[in-house]
Amino acid sequence: MKSFKILIATIILTLGFPISSLYAEEPEVSGSASVGFFSNYVWRGIQVHEDVAVQPTVGITYGGFGANLWADYNTDTNEHVETDLTLNYAFSVDKLSLDAGYIYYALDGADDTQELYIAASYDVLLSPSFTIYWDFDEGDGGFITASIGHDVELVKDIALSIGASVSYNLDNEYSHGDFSDFYNGEISASVSIPVWKAISIEPMIAYSFPLSNDAEDAIEGLSDGEDSSVVYGGATLSLSF
Repeated sequence: MKSFKILIATIILTLGFPISSLYAEEPEVSGSASVGFFSNYVWRGIQVHEDVAVQPTVGITYGGFGANLWADYNTDTNEHVETDLTLNYAFSVDKLSLDAGYIYYALDGADDTQELYIAASYDVLLSPSFTIYWDFDEGDGGFITASIGHDVELVKDIALSIGASVSYNLDNEYSHGDFSDFYNGEISASVSIPVWKAISIEPMIAYSFPLSNDAEDAIEGLSDGEDSSVVYGGATLSLSF
């Protein structure tokens, strides 16, 4: 946690410098904040805790650059479980969108770790996307996800989003196990409902399940619950500015 606090302080000091001097034209600045309430906390198929989770997040973008802080709070034990910092740069070329970044996982009761990632998505039917994560710290391995999704308009400004994803573990020892094999699949559905101007609420439900015997053993061993398959859901209240 100490190194995480040093990293946060460094970022704050860096943002104090005149970043606009790097650009001939001032880039657009935008921000967002949200809080999610979920039946439990599930991450990459692992049920981190079975209790109701409160997950706030705040983010800011400056041109293609972004910074985001996300946290998880266990309401049953009244404990702060995790805080993640993500720094990224995103840009698009025609229908292709690319995103590269860094994630610091600050964990309560476990060693912190760090990942680099690169993601690509294509604006066609089913919006396919592909992401590679590499844990260069405690995990010393990779994790790959591929996903598709589709939006169905229900009424004006309200759409049903349906998604599906599969993942593959690449000897990522920290959270997934020392093996290379398919990991978990997930299907989900959500509805974004505008409330007022820049405020919206998004209820969701998802089902996660293992894709291999190695993954089933790893997920059961790491999860708070006993099952390697889990249904979870909740709602997120969001504000953009």
